[in-house]
Order: sequence, then C-alpha cells, then structure tokens
Amino acid sequence: MDKIKIAIAGIGNCASSLIQGIEYYKNKNEDDAIGLMHWDIGGYKPSDIEVVAAFDIDKRKVGKDVSEAIFAPPNCTAVFCPEIPPTGAIVKMGSILDGVSEHMVDYSDNRRFIPSDEQELTKEQVVKELQDCGAEILLNYMPVGSENATRFYAECALEAGVAFINNMPVFIVSNPEWAAKFEEKGIPIIGDDIKAQLGATITHRMLADLFHKRGVKLERTYQLNTGGNTDFLNMLNRNRLASKKESKTEAVQSVVGQRMDDDNIHVGPSDYVPWQNDNKLCFLRMEGKLFGDVPMNIELRLSVEDSPNSAGVVIDAVRCCKLALDRGIGGILYSPSSYFMKHPPKQFTDDEAHAMTDAFIKGERDN
Repeated sequence: MDKIKIAIAGIGNCASSLIQGIEYYKNKNEDDAIGLMHWDIGGYKPSDIEVVAAFDIDKRKVGKDVSEAIFAPPNCTAVFCPEIPPTGAIVKMGSILDGVSEHMVDYSDNRRFIPSDEQELTKEQVVKELQDCGAEILLNYMPVGSENATRFYAECALEAGVAFINNMPVFIVSNPEWAAKFEEKGIPIIGDDIKAQLGATITHRMLADLFHKRGVKLERTYQLNTGGNTDFLNMLNRNRLASKKESKTEAVQSVVGQRMDDDNIHVGPSDYVPWQNDNKLCFLRMEGKLFGDVPMNIELRLSVEDSPNSAGVVIDAVRCCKLALDRGIGGILYSPSSYFMKHPPKQFTDDEAHAMTDAFIKGERDN
C-alpha cells in the first residue's frame, strides 16, 4: 500500500517517540508487536507512516534531518530505537508566536527551548511546504498553552488541504467554528489532546467509570502529576494551563455519572522535577461511599515514560485519518476522536469509544 505521508509541527519528545516507533516496528510482526492497540488498520501497518515535513523553532533542531533532530536537546525521552535512518525531511523554522513561554529563559540550555535565528516561515510558506512535499496529514505537537501557534498550523492545514490531528489541549476539533471550517472543505480532523496508552487520565477515567457502574458515589478526587520534560517546565507558567486543566478534568467528569462540584475534583499538572526527565508520576486519590453510606478511598501511584505512552495512540490516529482520506470522509472523525483524545467534540465511555472506533476501521461507521 502507499505510504501515509505526515508532517509534524513540533519535534519534541512526543515526535521523537513517534518516529522511533515507526522504525522500531518495521521488523516486527503482529505476534511480537508489544504496545500497539492495533497492528493493522485498514491494511496499514505502523511502518507505512512516512515523515515528509517537519517544523520547529529550536536552533538545535532547525536545519537537521528529522532523524537527528529528534535526539537533540531539550528532548529527554527514552531512546528505544537509536538507529533512525535519514528521512530526507529537514526541519524547517516554524513560526514562534506564543510557542515559547517567557519564564523558560531562567532555566539551563539543556532544559529549555532556544529559538533559532533563522527567519520564521509565514503561513504561505508553510502551506507551500506542505503541498510541495505531498503531506496528507499534519500533526500538531505545540507546547501546552500555544493557542496562537496551534491556530496558525490549523490554518495552514486548511489552506494546504491536508488532514489535521490536534494532539494538544488547544480546542480546535471541539470548537464548532473551527470544526465547521474543516467540514466545509471536506478535510478530516481528529482531536483534541491525545490520551496516553495507559496514563493518568485513562486510568482515572476507568476507575471513575468503575465507581459509577458499581454504585459507589464518588465524592472527592484529585490527580496530581509531576515530570521533568519541557511540557512540565512550560506548565510552570500557570497562565498556560487553562485548556489543559479543562481537557483533563472534563475527561473524568464525563464518566462519573453525576457531575462533581468543582471544589471536589482537582486534575492537573502539579510540579516540575528536572531529574524525572520524561518520566511522569501520577498520584491519584478517589474518595467515595459504598453500601450504607460507608466511606472508602483508593490511592494509586502511576509511573510512566510520558512520550512513548502517547506515541502508540498517535500511530492509530494517523492510520484512522488515512482511512478517512481514502474513503473521502471529511470533517470531525467522532469515533477516533472519542477513543484517542481527552477532549473530543462528543464524550463517550471508553468501552463505547473503543467499539465505535473498531466499527469505523471496519467501515461500518462513516465517522
């Protein structure tokens, strides 16, 4: 089958894990491919994904082949596939806009973004790059809080006529005005804010759903997360956290049955611990009442490498998006969005979303 040609905006830890994964699974088969939710999606394997364009603003990445840029600082995720052949895709200087938080200047070079002196690309230049390289799908990996930068790349996708997967918590797919623009042009979109394969939010959701189904009233809960990557450093600027907290909180609220008071639910990043690097720690507590109003509580500590934890989900999202392109389906892909994303346009339980996505893959649902 033809390759799935993707472009990536933001060559950080998540992009590194994704590109490592594409290479890592090339020599695997279905029986030994650990860590994938789907080996085959409509005939497409993980190795059928090809990076044809990339954009970043860090001087240690701009001008380098993607295969080299993914290992440049401040990236700090696990290296599970160190030998990546050259892709031929050279990282172009993107548009900075609000992609770099001012407070990062106070941290060491190997921890923060260092903007390149290269001329920033205009929207017209990004669109031309997408069209010239034959990209079919643009992945957004902008830092949390990059509202303007995310909209910039969404506009580029619209004008270039390429599909858009919004992996970050800036609301594009779940914003009716933006969704209508893609619908009008018949361009598929998946979003917003990628769920991890087995991370804090999906674990919290499953436990909240279990409480609801077993008749336990959930009265109070928190999810506290720490990490040492640029995402956690970026989120020390609390002004950039509004959409992230909303995305993570709504993902849990949507499955509890009766909506919880805001004072009784806290979900969100808590602190930056440099030595953790890309390891993320989640501290989860849930308090409720059982039969006879008898109180109970559960506490959980989850440790995961943050970026590989999302890469397998993105590999599935890319392939579902390609199926939509092959089938001439445009606009919101509700089923993949509900299964792969924290803040989709419509929330479903994970069991429902899983069944809907499998039906979409089989061609039994249009979106």
